[in-house]
Amino acid sequence: MQPIAQKAMAPDIIKKVNDAGVIAVLVIEEVKQAVPVAKALLAGGVSAIELTLRTPVAWDAAKAIKDAVPEITLGFGTVLTVEQVRNAAKLGADFAVAPGCNPRVIAAAQEHGLSFAPGVVTPSDIEMALEQGCRILKYFPAETSGGMKHLSNMVAPYNYLNLKFIPLGGVNVNNAADYLKSPLITAIGGSWIAKQDLIQGEQWDTITRNAEEISQLIKHIRDNK
Repeated sequence: MQPIAQKAMAPDIIKKVNDAGVIAVLVIEEVKQAVPVAKALLAGGVSAIELTLRTPVAWDAAKAIKDAVPEITLGFGTVLTVEQVRNAAKLGADFAVAPGCNPRVIAAAQEHGLSFAPGVVTPSDIEMALEQGCRILKYFPAETSGGMKHLSNMVAPYNYLNLKFIPLGGVNVNNAADYLKSPLITAIGGSWIAKQDLIQGEQWDTITRNAEEISQLIKHIRDNK
């Protein structure tokens, strides 16, 4: 059987996410915080962001980042509806992810040309995603589901398909290496780099230091593979 073609994520976005190695998950409550946090992350070597759609300013914050910090690979998280897909594509997002695997949302992303990674945590989730042509998948919630041990065992029957995963949920600098050392992982994601309280407190230097720490870890692991 031939590998299932990737339809849900464009090759250039796959490369950008893989090159980044980490996606900073952000919850932004004020538009004025958007550009400073993006610049702080970039200064520390983190070039990919997942901006969650959990606040009313998320769309405006994303537009501000796209306009002022075009070097950032910008994605949306918690994308649950066809309308959100449409809005993300219209805004020019590089990608979007979801906590679950909704075929209607995946189909809408493909229709609008939006690179998309659905969330999976069971073999059934994986097979639903495969049916939609997805091979880059969000593993969520990663840590409470069993971490890399669970993922490795779950994916074993599908190894010939060369699936890649973005683990989120409980991933942090202390356990990042467990994921990054695995060939299954294209990038990790997490909110610890720029926690909501750090953004609210405008602690840009701390965010840059957190970004530098994980960027250095990624480089060390990749240099020693």
